[in-house]
Amino acid sequence: MELRRQQQHGFEYVDEGRGPVLLLLHGLFGALSNWEKVVAEFAPDHRVIIPVLPVYDAPLLQATVPGLAAYVERFVEALALPPMLTLLGNSLGGHIALVYTLNHPERVSRLVLTGSSGLFEDGMGGSFPKRGNYDFVRERVGYTFYDPAIATQELVDEVFAVTNSNAKCLRMISIARSAQHHNLAGELHRIRVPVLLVWGLNDTITPPPVAHDFARLLPHAELRFLDHCGHAPMMERPAAFNRDLSRFLRGPAASAMA
Repeated sequence: MELRRQQQHGFEYVDEGRGPVLLLLHGLFGALSNWEKVVAEFAPDHRVIIPVLPVYDAPLLQATVPGLAAYVERFVEALALPPMLTLLGNSLGGHIALVYTLNHPERVSRLVLTGSSGLFEDGMGGSFPKRGNYDFVRERVGYTFYDPAIATQELVDEVFAVTNSNAKCLRMISIARSAQHHNLAGELHRIRVPVLLVWGLNDTITPPPVAHDFARLLPHAELRFLDHCGHAPMMERPAAFNRDLSRFLRGPAASAMA
């Protein structure tokens, strides 16, 4: 399905369906289209919202994980979203979701993390994109997936365009370094909501041991691995991802566990 963007209060976002709110957060190289299969599956009985995170145009001092979490906070307030959201985050989006939950535990009922940073991340295969090197960018984007064919030319072209902009690349590097340095291991015990971890068994950016660490440190976490899957399960294994998410949403929320 084609996702329809809208603008309000200075924010750009997707807002589809009605019902309990699912707030989806994309990663550093992510796009709204990463969540198309999730929106198609859940919009019939949920309100699915995806803000466009300002990863390439935020003020430089705010191009950090805490800065982006503050952006989500302003977004939630501007749209007057109801309390007890379900937050879903992929990669950097999961890291932002964790920080938001730590800062606003009263607003989050469930948390879903897939390939999340926050403990460890081998971003871009251990190196930052090389400006003007298309082959390098294509290789690194393919590194995200178990099946490199999912890294379409359109996706590679989009990332290449970013790396050819000095301003965008500077912000991307700032955010990537913030994600690598902003370790949450000592704080995860404070997250008391139910957490679903859906992880690619072949994820090379946040490898399976990272998922096991999250499961150990989060008090109410359950972990599901998807085989033949890399760093973006909702793109590479959408049917299995949606099945695990649907089952999780039928379970108890934070208020029911209190």
